Amino acid sequence: MLSILRDLPYRMAALQFERAVEGMEVWSANSDDYSFAISFFKSFTGPGFHGKPGYVASWRPLYGGRGAIKITGSPFKSFEEAEVACDAMLKHLVGD
Repeated sequence: MLSILRDLPYRMAALQFERAVEGMEVWSANSDDYSFAISFFKSFTGPGFHGKPGYVASWRPLYGGRGAIKITGSPFKSFEEAEVACDAMLKHLVGD
């Protein structure tokens, strides 16, 4: 499914991720009253985030104080796959 999403026209207006925390592998982007984050998990032990290795994508509304919701398919093998999943979730959330 992700390979299909990569070619859709809405990818032209994709979320623009920026590093959110210096020295950590965390990126964030905001659009249409939603916040998205991608974090890189290296392993279950050692320094950094712990969990199944890969890129974990999540979203939450910008307002309202709700916690983040992990995007189905996380962790992803690449940053690009996580980014595509975030774009697809934004498209779903805004109903286009």
